[in-house]
Amino acid sequence: MKKIVRKISQVVQVVLLAPIKLPVKALQVLKYVAVGLGIIETVLDQEKEESRPTETTGKEGSDEAAK
Repeated sequence: MKKIVRKISQVVQVVLLAPIKLPVKALQVLKYVAVGLGIIETVLDQEKEESRPTETTGKEGSDEAAK
């Protein structure tokens, strides 16, 4: 899903940056879609980071090393 969202976001950005004339309403819709996709990408990235197990039981983080 993350790859699909990223690809669609790239396509929308290319269309917005392309030197073509589009109706104002279409540009507004594309801008809102781009913002929405950016938010979705951020949420997916945060979910991925939160689901990773963090290891804090090394020498510095261990309570046993302090004893």
